[in-house]
Parts: sequence; structure tokens; C-alpha cells
Amino acid sequence: MKKNDWKKREGVVYSTDQNFTFQYGGAEEQETISKDKQQLRVFLDTSGRAGKQVTLIKGFVGALQDLESLSKKLKAYCGTGGSVKDGEILIQGDQREKAKAFLLKEGYRCR
Repeated sequence: MKKNDWKKREGVVYSTDQNFTFQYGGAEEQETISKDKQQLRVFLDTSGRAGKQVTLIKGFVGALQDLESLSKKLKAYCGTGGSVKDGEILIQGDQREKAKAFLLKEGYRCR
């Protein structure tokens, strides 16, 4: 199976240099700060979602893997689906009270 890594090359059209190798510029992830220093915000959002309610959790500072792990725990605790997009945790439905209680129990600071 051919690996199509050329799609990841942003901004390179053509090079006449025979020794040219593309350097992938990946952004470095931030180191996850401790739970008691995290300042998370929990709120309800309906904009751009056809009127459906979504609980958003913003303000997490750290690695994507840690954010996804927290999201998985939150979804299991609330008993609903959700996802991680653009550094935010989305939980389906109005789960603000459950999410806030879970985060406080885990040691996070939230409002």
C-alpha cells in the first residue's frame, strides 16, 4: 500500500533541487500542568449545532493525549457521547452540573 504523505506538505509546489527533502514542521505540544493549576470553564452552547445543546469545557492546558483521556472519563461519568475538537471537550446535552461535579472531584478548578 502506497503511503501518500505528499498531502501533508503545505506550501511546497515543486523543487528543482535533487537533494531536497521536505521538513515537516509540527507544533510541539505543551506540557500538561497540574490539576490544581488548571482553570477550566464549563458552559452550555447551542450555536452552530442546529439548536442542539452541547456542554463545552474550555481552558485545558496540556497534551492532546491527556485531554482525550479526561474527555473519555467525563463521557463515561455523564453517560453520553462527545468529542475533543480544537482543544475543547464537547459533551452531548446539558451536562454542566455533572461535568462540574466530576471535575471538582478529580481535583480540577472550574467555574
